[in-house]
Amino acid sequence: MKTIYNKICLRICLAGGILASSCTRDYMDYNRNWAEVTAGEMQRDEYLVSSLLGGMMNNVIPVEEHLNQFTECLLGGVWGGYFADSQVWANSFSYFNPSQDWLDKMYQEIIPNVYSNWLGLQTATTDESILSVAQIVKAAAFQRVTDAYGPIPYSQIGADGKVTAPLDSQREVYEKIFEELSAAVATLMEHRASRISAAADKVYAGDLEKWIKFANSLKLRMAMRLSYVDPATAEARAKEAVDTSDGKLGVMVSNDDNAYLSGININPFYVVAYQYNGGETRVSADLINYMKSWSDPRIGIYANKCTLSGYTSDYWGLRIGNQYPITTGQAYSNLNVKQSDPILWMNVAEVMFLRAEAALRGWDTQDTAENYYRRGVTLSFEERGAGDAASYLSSYTQVGSYNDPQGSYSFRPDTQCVPAWNSYDPELQLEQIITQKWIAIFPLGHEAWAEFRRTGYPKLAASPVNLSGGDVADGKFARRLTYPSDEYSTNGVNLNRAISQNLPDGGDRFSTHVWWDCNPDLINE
Repeated sequence: MKTIYNKICLRICLAGGILASSCTRDYMDYNRNWAEVTAGEMQRDEYLVSSLLGGMMNNVIPVEEHLNQFTECLLGGVWGGYFADSQVWANSFSYFNPSQDWLDKMYQEIIPNVYSNWLGLQTATTDESILSVAQIVKAAAFQRVTDAYGPIPYSQIGADGKVTAPLDSQREVYEKIFEELSAAVATLMEHRASRISAAADKVYAGDLEKWIKFANSLKLRMAMRLSYVDPATAEARAKEAVDTSDGKLGVMVSNDDNAYLSGININPFYVVAYQYNGGETRVSADLINYMKSWSDPRIGIYANKCTLSGYTSDYWGLRIGNQYPITTGQAYSNLNVKQSDPILWMNVAEVMFLRAEAALRGWDTQDTAENYYRRGVTLSFEERGAGDAASYLSSYTQVGSYNDPQGSYSFRPDTQCVPAWNSYDPELQLEQIITQKWIAIFPLGHEAWAEFRRTGYPKLAASPVNLSGGDVADGKFARRLTYPSDEYSTNGVNLNRAISQNLPDGGDRFSTHVWWDCNPDLINE
């Protein structure tokens, strides 16, 4: 198996070969296939830049369905409380026992895919706007990777031609990404009146002001991640992100600012939910139970009704960690996703919930936590086409029990959370904010998992089956991904150093907390 470093080098060489081929000019032009596009034509048409930037964008939330299946459906979606496997694999994330080829996808696919295209883009163009957009895309991708593993190679990948690289601590990765986002925003502010090619930009069609707002929103997301480990930095970065003084643009403010990747051949979630073995992923019992309990009109936008005999008029989610036969599992509610649907990266509803938490902590004084909370729910309803949120926001209905139609996996979440804002209890207010964020950002499983680890919310049902061999305690949850075995053989010195220095309390285990996962109420989870 190629290592992360081999893959980066190979892909850089491939990109370099395309660039170098432009030097041949008209040599042997008579032998050229008329249907092929020359390197010169590719550059004239901005094809190369579009290809490289698109290659980066395609790996934030992976477009390739097999990679998406592992990173989003089997991993992030399961540990984030969104999805459950209808196909039972003994070696799976559902049971905290994934095989090596399940563990390595983010590390040995996402990192090389993004980084090789990033390096190629720096060779292909000197356009500051394009490179700043690419820097933001790289930040969005690597933030997810470091949140999954903790320490990762980042600042020294490819330095001095090395095929192995030291791992940065997660603190160092965050600090570097904050710096890069700030630099990208500063550059784009200078060019905000111009645009980049819409053909190269599958998210905002070249609109640089929207990229600025997305970068600031991403900074706000990362700032709130540090709320327990480094509240001073979290407050400072949050204030930077939302600042609109002196002509600054701040963060997303409307659904027009939402970051969706469009222009893809087929939505990978559709492939996994409807084509792989007849559909391997189903919507979780956790999510459906919250939404059914609260009569949430977004439920039919997120999921389809189940096909269980006698229950076809209702939505029934599948319990994470179930051991039903696949034919039974596939009868539970499937994702309501179309082949042509774009892929969500971040929405303004999430930003409002981030601001609600910041206001709760006294860091965002532009409005109250309650108003941001209500705005987040309202914007989510608008985004999903779910109608007016007023009656939902006035509901004091509590979350009920999930009574499994097949009888094996019923549970009741330990929560007093309701949609109507609680005026008295700050901790319950935080739970409300995070729970509504969890519903609003579906299906961003990695973000949901990170926020669940940081705050303990929403209240989720633990997997009834635990094959971790004692790593994850029964009734508990995974705190991080372990490194793929190939990294030990190819970059062992650097890897072991990073583990001993940055994961000293648990080592390379699922149960080890990453740097920012230090909420004192959850430290023993």
